[in-house]
Amino acid sequence: MSMTEAPLEEPMPGEVAAIEIETPLPRFATPIVPRATIAGRALVAIIAIMGFLAAMTIGAVLLVESAASDWQSDLAREVTIQVRPVAGRDIEDDIGKAAAIARAVRGVAGVRPYSKDYSMQLLQPWLDGMALDDLPIPRIIAVEIAAGQSPDLAGLRKSLLAQVPSASLDDHRGFTDHMRAMTRTVVATGAAVLALVLAAMVLSVAFATRSAIATNRQVIEVLHYVGARNSFIARHFQRYFLLLGLAGGAIGSGLAMLIFALAAFASRSLATPEDAQLTALFGTFSVGPIGYAAVIAQVGLVALVTAATSRYTVQRMLDNVQ
Repeated sequence: MSMTEAPLEEPMPGEVAAIEIETPLPRFATPIVPRATIAGRALVAIIAIMGFLAAMTIGAVLLVESAASDWQSDLAREVTIQVRPVAGRDIEDDIGKAAAIARAVRGVAGVRPYSKDYSMQLLQPWLDGMALDDLPIPRIIAVEIAAGQSPDLAGLRKSLLAQVPSASLDDHRGFTDHMRAMTRTVVATGAAVLALVLAAMVLSVAFATRSAIATNRQVIEVLHYVGARNSFIARHFQRYFLLLGLAGGAIGSGLAMLIFALAAFASRSLATPEDAQLTALFGTFSVGPIGYAAVIAQVGLVALVTAATSRYTVQRMLDNVQ
């Protein structure tokens, strides 16, 4: 040792700790959880299937709810008067009286009696092949309600009963109540399906996380030996499964959005009678911006559920190891 060299002194424990803190952690040549494994690809496929089912459920619920809302809105703006043919009475005269009574009611925007030919056309799909001229077909009068108005339907019903005994008023209240009950049932069923899908996803991720920990048990034990904290190890697993959740959710939800777009395009371009009936029931099969936004948000939800499940499972297993 030369005279100019300072003698090497053994550092104090505090100095060693300071050196270790200031030294940056080395980067791993390979990640703790191996990427592109068969189990990882299988989990992506499972999450994609779950994400697809969840997205289709969301789309179906929004479609039914939107159609039911449109139906209820249309029904709220219109009531109908049915005039039945009765022996000894002139049905055309009864129709004229009923229409005049409806026009006199405050809050009625318009009255439109259906002709006999038009009424027969409405019944033709259900009574095809029958001689409709021989049937006592009732006549319908459509009464349009003005926007923001609440006409006296009870008074209208009494006036019709007094002046036109063969006429009856239908405010569609029973049908509207049934429709609301059906909508609530569909929404509740959709929520139950989403809950089941998320539960199945949580179980799948938990099983995959346990499998990944068992496969890399020696690596985890070495990390424990060199002083790595459980939170450090859990973050690696969380990041890994977060990426898997994003990939699977994007695949499943993207496929569902493609199906929504194709269904909306087909409903607008095809013009068969069956398509017209379906369009009348469910609209243009378009879930709208809200539906696409909900499906995109579901991708993030799937990724968060996947990451949170893996982190919780890792923490529990590591706590049991110690």
